[in-house]
Amino acid sequence: MSQMILASASPRRKELLEQIGAEFVICPAKGEEVITETDPSAVVMELSRQKAEEVAYGVLIYNEQHADLATPQDILVIGADTVVAYENQILGKPKDEEDARRMLTMLSGKTHSVYTGVTFVFIDKEGRTGEHCFFEKTDVCMYPLKEEEIDRYIQSGDPMDKAGSYGIQGRFAIHIKEIRGDYNNVVGLPVARLYQELQKLGVSIWEYR
Repeated sequence: MSQMILASASPRRKELLEQIGAEFVICPAKGEEVITETDPSAVVMELSRQKAEEVAYGVLIYNEQHADLATPQDILVIGADTVVAYENQILGKPKDEEDARRMLTMLSGKTHSVYTGVTFVFIDKEGRTGEHCFFEKTDVCMYPLKEEEIDRYIQSGDPMDKAGSYGIQGRFAIHIKEIRGDYNNVVGLPVARLYQELQKLGVSIWEYR
């Protein structure tokens, strides 16, 4: 018996994992993010690692304290984090509408990169742990945005919970000129790369049921 845990409350990551037929439970990490890196690829791996390790630690503590209730099983915790970067400047979720306007104006008519870091934490039946971390990068080119287009999009409320202030899978799709790389990575989880990385480790995603 094995279990997969997604350490994220993102509905987009949930949908992507469901799309490939994975079976999992959701247990979002709630700790404060601490960034010590500066390169976007290192930042997303660092943040994804923090999320996966927080949830894995919680599982280990629960199993230890409730040994009479917990059924020994292999567990895979998946942590993920996505950032948008333009000229190596990281753009997270906007603080407010003005911040969203600033980001969208900056990205208008230009090419930026989206990085997603993914961390696997494996816990076996004996409570032993292992870890694997990687990142995926996708380049996205936007058409030039008019002021009224930016204002209309901000008024929709869609940018406010998204890195870089836009969601490629929603109404903002009309402003995307070109994508070089994995589309799902921009949405929030590079599921093809996730599958390939598990394959390299000799782990089947279908084991977790």
